[in-house]
Amino acid sequence: MFFGEHAPREIRDGEHVSPLESRTRSRVLHMVSTDGPISAAELGRHLDLTPAAVRRHLDALVEQGVVVPHEPTGGRRGRGRPARAYVVSDAGHSALEADYDSLAVEVLRYLEEHAGPAAVGDFARSRVGALEERYAARLAAAGDDPAARTEALVEALSEDGFAATARPVGAGGLTGVQLCQGHCPVQHVATEFPAFCEAETDAFSRLLGVHVQRLATLAGGHHVCTTFVPTGGIGARARKTTEAPGVDAQAVQNTQTNQTTPRTRPATRTPRTSTTRTSTDTLTHVKEGSS
Repeated sequence: MFFGEHAPREIRDGEHVSPLESRTRSRVLHMVSTDGPISAAELGRHLDLTPAAVRRHLDALVEQGVVVPHEPTGGRRGRGRPARAYVVSDAGHSALEADYDSLAVEVLRYLEEHAGPAAVGDFARSRVGALEERYAARLAAAGDDPAARTEALVEALSEDGFAATARPVGAGGLTGVQLCQGHCPVQHVATEFPAFCEAETDAFSRLLGVHVQRLATLAGGHHVCTTFVPTGGIGARARKTTEAPGVDAQAVQNTQTNQTTPRTRPATRTPRTSTTRTSTDTLTHVKEGSS
């Protein structure tokens, strides 16, 4: 996605944390930050968590080094062992400062709830548009050839931390370049809000001057984002149609299929120039996510 890089959050090696677990753990960390020193019992009451859940999250945060037990230095001592309290460590404060993706998801949920899904899409297109404008001059200098423009886009994306690569693919009537992005700074956001992936795909089409097809995304569970860019034959002419940027690839294929069906054309009708259907069947030789 077209977002700048941020410092990653620390995660225990081999640990798989579901989105719900991650959000709850983040709430625990934030409450320790604002109300610490705070005990596990107090955390459970404030966050409506069971003692077992609080202990699980605290143990994980302590193991990550973002929360540490706090030993009281004074005050009254009652009967029995005092309850252990927790505070945020220096590493924890750094993690809180870098927790941009969780905040972004919460903001977008609020926007979707109060302004509707269309508002999220508008924001995604606006955010991508700023980077698209910055890339436009660089790609224009590469000329009109889609392959050369793709190479320029790969360089720009790599400089912005997307670990982009490209290689030629295809054979016969449909040849092109497979553009891969090995890193997405907002993968967590795009997983819940695919409008960001859609906006990026549309931007690629406009920047490259051809209709690209997104084959796989990190947000969709693949190991890399993969985009097919037609550079020769029928594929390179697909963008010459009048569909608006951002139209769904399947809708384009359906429209093109209807245009090429002989039984729908009256004998007296003057044939119009149309693009040949670029079915995804011709892309079966292109492996999703390979680069």
